[in-house]
Amino acid sequence: MAVTRTLAAGPDRFFQQIDHIIKSHSLRGSESLCKLLQYLAKQSLDHPDAPLKEYQIATEVYGRHADFDPQSDSTIRVQAGRLRLKLAEYYATEGANDPIVVRIPKGSYHLVFESKVGEPQPQLVPMKVPAAPANQPQAVPIHWRIAVVTLLAGLIVAVVMLVSLLWTRKQADAAPSTARPVTGPLAEFWRPFTTGSEEPWVIFSNAAFIGRPETGMRYYSSGRDSKTAVYDHYTGVGEVLAVHSLDEAFGSLGHKLRVKRGSLFTLDDANDANLIFVGSPSENLSLLDIPGTREFVFQRVASGVRKGDLAIVSRHPKPGEATDYLASPSGAPLTEDYAVVGLVSGVSPGRFVMILAGTTTFGTQGAVEFVCRPDSVQKIMQEMPGSKSEVTPFEALVRVKIARGVPLETELISVRPR
Repeated sequence: MAVTRTLAAGPDRFFQQIDHIIKSHSLRGSESLCKLLQYLAKQSLDHPDAPLKEYQIATEVYGRHADFDPQSDSTIRVQAGRLRLKLAEYYATEGANDPIVVRIPKGSYHLVFESKVGEPQPQLVPMKVPAAPANQPQAVPIHWRIAVVTLLAGLIVAVVMLVSLLWTRKQADAAPSTARPVTGPLAEFWRPFTTGSEEPWVIFSNAAFIGRPETGMRYYSSGRDSKTAVYDHYTGVGEVLAVHSLDEAFGSLGHKLRVKRGSLFTLDDANDANLIFVGSPSENLSLLDIPGTREFVFQRVASGVRKGDLAIVSRHPKPGEATDYLASPSGAPLTEDYAVVGLVSGVSPGRFVMILAGTTTFGTQGAVEFVCRPDSVQKIMQEMPGSKSEVTPFEALVRVKIARGVPLETELISVRPR
């Protein structure tokens, strides 16, 4: 642990600062990051000379099994990277005036506590504007007057159009609805998300990138990019088209959706509404904060020619089923991918979470399009125990055939009721 410029500060003040950060808006709702920050603070202050390893954090904070391998599982590095970003966000906004700064230095999990030293603020001197000579009128150039008239005319037209649009919408909302309730497999499949008063959230993945499109981009690596600017506003083509498919499907059911990118997700969203996650946990990191799938899980290949590739692992394969499912190799044209379709119980009672995720952006698109078609969802519901007209929590694995970046066919491989 490193403490700089802290003659008066002690452990109690450091723990108070940690508690203040945890209660802040920046970390509000991110339970896994709060747990990590509390653990790192306690270990750094109580055992400053003891090294902190990924294995220790994984098993003691996140309950990973004894066979956890940091080389093949980057969960802790990803979480630490997210926490670094959240700390930077906190001190750039609501914590800008805090007397103690908490950092996670690159290459370590020990926290650094720094006390700020007050610096004098620069004095602002009002600038004197020379007065215009008396009795000398200021002529307005003719082209300025033309521009002003044109601008005013454009504003008047815009206001008229806006008022007309609002009036039309008000009349449509006020008109009595005569539409009949939608029925059929699609309506039954999505009923857990259409029966409540709150519109469900669609949480789409937006992975952290380093660089810009014009100079080259790559995925953020917490090990070497802790001090590099991160861009988290890029999303795959498949996720974009997937959100469009979901919007059309819910529109046909007479319901609306709310859309939010993964980096803005908080646990308040999980408590207050049903959630539809679009994208795998490798990019949609919000999935790490909530209950996920248990039978079909995403893991990196630990060895062999596909080492490092993202795979879907079947925890309990049935006879004739494989254990690992991978997309086409990165060096070959992408013609096949696999995806998970899972309905699980939400954080709060009566809430649900739908997970739609492929190992690539096109697998994700294929999974979403699969659950937006009546004939496809009927195949899943036929695998449900009991009533065939009521969907209950399940996990399904699908194969997606791809040509030139377009999902052409999606096949149901296996279904596991929960």
